[in-house]
Amino acid sequence: MDEKKKKMGFNIIKSDPTDGHKGFGKGALSLDNVSPVFIDIEAGEAEIDVGAMHARSAIEKGIKFLPNQDEVPNGKPYWLIWVTIDRREEGPYYAGVTACYMTVDRSIRRGYKSLPEHVNRMDKSLKRHIIVDHMDDKSKQVLAQFLRNHNEALWNNSSDELKQGLLVQ
Repeated sequence: MDEKKKKMGFNIIKSDPTDGHKGFGKGALSLDNVSPVFIDIEAGEAEIDVGAMHARSAIEKGIKFLPNQDEVPNGKPYWLIWVTIDRREEGPYYAGVTACYMTVDRSIRRGYKSLPEHVNRMDKSLKRHIIVDHMDDKSKQVLAQFLRNHNEALWNNSSDELKQGLLVQ
């Protein structure tokens, strides 16, 4: 994985884009505070790739995704984690964290992912849900370590639900 990409950080918390618009756009969700994190399950590595916001990450480029996992029997497994950052009185924190499974077989330029699941999980992350219980234990530990190493303050301000969901004490 490219060293340059590993240094990329989470999207920065911006001010409310609907400020001053008297209701126009109220209730709309902003993607400004969401970042996609990929976990290479086999390598046990995590990295941020903002290209995933539009299915243009390094992992997804050049791959035709199919809705049936059986059509990609030799696919390399990944987790795409949608991480939403928010701010409260104590400071910024990881507010929404949801995981989606996918596989990629570069040799045949095919992959498996459930597009509706990916869209719905991004939406759930935006709405401050924690959905990580279906992840394998190794990947949960990789994600917990990645989030903690990225920013200890964000991790410390995060909910117990997230910490317990990632099996971190």
